Amino acid sequence: MKNYTFDTTIDKEVLENYLSRSVTAAFFIHTRTLEDDLRAIKNLGAKFIGRASGIWEPDPDDEEHFRKSKYLADRIHEIDSEIILQACIFEAVYRHIENFRVPAYVFEAFGLEPEERGFRFEEMRFPQSPKGFIWGEDGALPDIDRLETRLWFYYRATRYIDAGYEALHMGQIHLYTANDRGMVKMAELMEMIRSYARKHARRHKVLMDAHSHGINIRGKLLLDYHAMPFTRYPVLDREGEKLVLVREGYSEGGLNPNGWSADVMPYLMEYDNWGGKAVEDFDRFTYEERAWKDWWGYDQIGWFANQDEEGQRHFLEYTYKWTAINNVNAYFEIPFRRTLDAAAVTMKRADNGEIDAQDYYQINTKSLGCPMGFGQEETVKRLWSMGDSLRKKAGNPESLIDYGAKNTFDEETGMKLPEKIVVYGSFQSYVGAIMNDSNSEVTRMYYIGSNTYTLSVVIPYAGEYDYAVSTYGTLSATYCYDNYPRSGSTNKGFFKVEKDNTVVRFQYRFIDNIVTIEQFEE
Repeated sequence: MKNYTFDTTIDKEVLENYLSRSVTAAFFIHTRTLEDDLRAIKNLGAKFIGRASGIWEPDPDDEEHFRKSKYLADRIHEIDSEIILQACIFEAVYRHIENFRVPAYVFEAFGLEPEERGFRFEEMRFPQSPKGFIWGEDGALPDIDRLETRLWFYYRATRYIDAGYEALHMGQIHLYTANDRGMVKMAELMEMIRSYARKHARRHKVLMDAHSHGINIRGKLLLDYHAMPFTRYPVLDREGEKLVLVREGYSEGGLNPNGWSADVMPYLMEYDNWGGKAVEDFDRFTYEERAWKDWWGYDQIGWFANQDEEGQRHFLEYTYKWTAINNVNAYFEIPFRRTLDAAAVTMKRADNGEIDAQDYYQINTKSLGCPMGFGQEETVKRLWSMGDSLRKKAGNPESLIDYGAKNTFDEETGMKLPEKIVVYGSFQSYVGAIMNDSNSEVTRMYYIGSNTYTLSVVIPYAGEYDYAVSTYGTLSATYCYDNYPRSGSTNKGFFKVEKDNTVVRFQYRFIDNIVTIEQFEE
């Protein structure tokens, strides 16, 4: 029997036990099939329910949102009191939040006099208005360096803790902390949230993760564990829209907030979503072109949900085994419920036999209780019954190649420098790498001291190329034309080579996040 006992702090073994039985259930509070969902959770033996509550765009009534959040937590804890539910605090704010009142206790936590007012959207936006950070008049990526943003984050965290949630996903942390040099204010905020949890959480503990390979400040980790989506490579010599996964391979080590240390922290890997489709009109692209548009023109869960039942079963098994042997500290967060948006799947309903569009992936066995389930419960039960045997017998060791920056810290902020920095883009296929591979070992940069990474390549043909630098080799925080981070594969800068066989040197300076490109013809 696995141990799921913790109070105030959580042991590494117990944390890994939870992660090994984790599912992602996005916006679970809005499910229309709750009774069957509860049956499925019990049938699977899930212990960690990720993304169960949270908002991207705010719900009209915030009190109703938290009422639904608590109701869901109460119902789940009726079937298993050990289950951890996770809520999300995403990197998005909208003007509608001005209708949500700031409670007195939030002001007081920051040493402020309480006021009768709502949250101030304008005081959360990045004052520099970086490209892609401001979304029209009514939406924005929030700036954690601004006090109003921290009030908002603290408010949401504490409300979820009060509703029975013991984990928080903090979204794209490297984006909204862009102005918080050394993440000083983010660290203070997270300690405030942890302090609140020690008094008010069910087991006096809240676990926090984010899309990050780790944030190490003077040897201490900011997050309890890490979380990342998968990276893929399309397969063109098989019928259909096949793909394989690419090794991510890194999760920062150090002193965990729970008091124990490890060279590599446990982390979750998931099928992510960002709208269902990466391109609207598939017919505009050839088969080969669409293969390289994210996941065959879909986001990750959109591609997965649009495979047939046997294709889904096959890829779940492949992902589970692939994760176990390639990232022995990682755990596959099974898709239980995930939004499909533009990738909605047309299927026959089990309740009335009519054809309908399913805009959420649901793992449930199709039945009257869940008339548009995708039917993969038994697949997951079979995979989980394998336990940890595969990773123990056949798990690959950590990379032995040394590119520098091991145990190197920024003198000013105390932040640990990433060991893996990759420069990627359209130029990669001309230097022996896969084009647009942000995880490439071929275009991995070398650390040369003074927070600086470098890589020189020979570009054999004149022309214009795009590029970006990915920290930790992933797409959660990339840099190119300015010193603000972006996420995703489409944000790139450009450089032009006038002559064939030009030497190009890329350099990236951590903390300042400055990317420079130099060219040498002789």
